[in-house]
Amino acid sequence: MSTPTDGRPLRVLVAGESWIKHTVHMKGFDQFHTTEYEEGAGVFLAALADSGYEVTYVRAHEISARFPTTVAELEAFDVVVLSDIGSNSFLLSDETFLRSERTPNKLGVLVEYVRGGGGLVMVGGYMSFTGIDGRARYGMSPLASVLPVTMLDHDDRIERPEGVEACFDAPEHAVLGGTPPRWPALLGYNRLVAKPDATVVARAEGDPLLVVGAAGRGRAVAFASDLAPHWAPPEFVRWPHYRQLWASILGWAATGSDTAEGDRPARRTERVRA
Repeated sequence: MSTPTDGRPLRVLVAGESWIKHTVHMKGFDQFHTTEYEEGAGVFLAALADSGYEVTYVRAHEISARFPTTVAELEAFDVVVLSDIGSNSFLLSDETFLRSERTPNKLGVLVEYVRGGGGLVMVGGYMSFTGIDGRARYGMSPLASVLPVTMLDHDDRIERPEGVEACFDAPEHAVLGGTPPRWPALLGYNRLVAKPDATVVARAEGDPLLVVGAAGRGRAVAFASDLAPHWAPPEFVRWPHYRQLWASILGWAATGSDTAEGDRPARRTERVRA
């Protein structure tokens, strides 16, 4: 397990991976509605907890109220994970969208945090990178400047219901943490283009699947597939190395790009509270 040099647990902020379903049931002449709330991050969050990491989870509908709006707040964490949550959730806070008030650009603040030494991991999904019908729109956001990939300007989903195997350009890279370079098949991914100064660790059908890079004093990781169904099938989620892989990815991102650890900016100890 990768931990900061002071021996404390890695502090992780996870945002996204939850949704609300509003269903219309048609029964002949009649109809009725049901609403369900679901989370997809359960296995992932449990894996991080089992790795000894301190995890703060901000659900999709909580981002407006709970996601940090200052670098000082973000510095309570070593790494930030965004998974299956579009850029609008960060850009359109209640204050701005409902009341036309000026507010901090959360993604701009996140960029400043990464460039100052923080870690960033973006995980793929229907509302990651460019996303379904181009709705995630991260390529038009400030975050595009620190991600190690360039995003398409249209729907970037590659659906592979028959399964797609990962191939490894750098099977010994530290981000893999010694996990075997043979993953269970995935069912899809976001098509991305690696930036020239980034490192492609794994590919799917020639497209970048796991890409890492430096961003100022920090590090950023793009994982183009999913951490949960549907692109990550049960075989991947139950893979014996699932926990180790994600612990290694987050630990690598949190390390920062400085050659001298002592030169990294100090992290604050405050945490975002519910």
